[in-house]
Amino acid sequence: MKISIFGLGYVGTVSAGCLANDGHEVVGVDPVRTKVDLINSGQSPIIEVDIAEIIAATVKSGRLRATTDQDEAIKQTELSFVCVGTPSQANGNLDLTHIRRVCELIGAALKNKSARHTVVIRSTILPGTMKGIVIPTLEEYSGKKAGVDFGVCNNPEFLREGSAVKDFNAPPKTVIGEVDRESGDALATLYSKLDAPFIRTDVETAEMVKYVDNSWHALKIGFANEIGNLCKALSIDSHKVMKIFCEDKKLNISPAYLMPGFAFGGSCLPKDLRALSYAAKSRDLSLPIMTAILPSNERQVAAGLRLITDKGHRKVGILGFSFKAGTDDLRESPMIEVIEHLIGKGYDLRIFDRNVKMASLVGANRDFILNRIPHISRLMVNGIDAVLSHAQTVVIGNKDPEFEGIIDRLQPGQHLVDFVRITNRRSEAGKYDGICW
Repeated sequence: MKISIFGLGYVGTVSAGCLANDGHEVVGVDPVRTKVDLINSGQSPIIEVDIAEIIAATVKSGRLRATTDQDEAIKQTELSFVCVGTPSQANGNLDLTHIRRVCELIGAALKNKSARHTVVIRSTILPGTMKGIVIPTLEEYSGKKAGVDFGVCNNPEFLREGSAVKDFNAPPKTVIGEVDRESGDALATLYSKLDAPFIRTDVETAEMVKYVDNSWHALKIGFANEIGNLCKALSIDSHKVMKIFCEDKKLNISPAYLMPGFAFGGSCLPKDLRALSYAAKSRDLSLPIMTAILPSNERQVAAGLRLITDKGHRKVGILGFSFKAGTDDLRESPMIEVIEHLIGKGYDLRIFDRNVKMASLVGANRDFILNRIPHISRLMVNGIDAVLSHAQTVVIGNKDPEFEGIIDRLQPGQHLVDFVRITNRRSEAGKYDGICW
């Protein structure tokens, strides 16, 4: 198929590369010229396992290119994915500015196109957004009728940063919310070869599925961390406990996200929890378990801070501060909150994350580093050795394989605080402290 993808962030770039790798002709669309130029030069605008090689190969083959011209992209393709961001507002609701604007642009482009075109929303949006904003906007700007003159679907993504390519090619499930059968048929052909449960449903159900998934994932992490904190207080190895718990595949479902550790963060779980809580609150519904997850997560951040400050050392080193190893994503990283607090209390910090260093060269993370956390960027060093030579307390913030064996490199008097269990050791007084074990 000939496909256009609006938004070249994580989801858009991975989708563009993987679809082109499957043999489709793909045009990426983004208003940021730097991202477009990177794609067209065969480079990825994001850091993600395997995607750089896929982008290079598919651009070289001619199956993938990028443009800032949405009219050209719509004219030359038959199906469009919308993968733009839906960030949180201050009250927890979603900021749909990008969704609305892209729908206006696509609608205007469809106005002069005679062939049927299918628009697929891949961005995470609350139930009701398709029928309340997406479809009315497309119809207003195109002068056409959804499900009659053009197709519309909602197709939530289940891509985890750090394993997004693997998840695209082997998803846990594929969900298509369709306005009409013909719209769903156009999209379903893309996924015909995937070995995964395939569900076609209405758009509201498809919109809700992603929120249920992410709320459950966030709940699992919070639950595991609370179990871990209790186990530590009782001198029990929480990982042994949870490994036994996870042996029950019939009732306990899955081991994913169920290893105790540090707080969750990133672009999905906090945002989706806030949005779902806002949707419930606006309807006078009480969701006490759901609304307790983020406060529980904040307690885990506080527990991590206490582990660091209780050591009594003023010189602290941070190894890994993106929210997850193998990515450059700083959005709502709990490690940023830890670093901000330590700076505010006058600690002398050095921080290192190889992916964030690379990410600082381009894109949204460059703006975040330079404009939102410039005081943190000044503390970044070029390698592990620079951190170890400075710090009295060393903190492992994400599970980058580069940090394995750090405990064996500590000098006398240095202490390691581990938020991710980079080693299987138990806490050792005066040398090693795991947050939940």
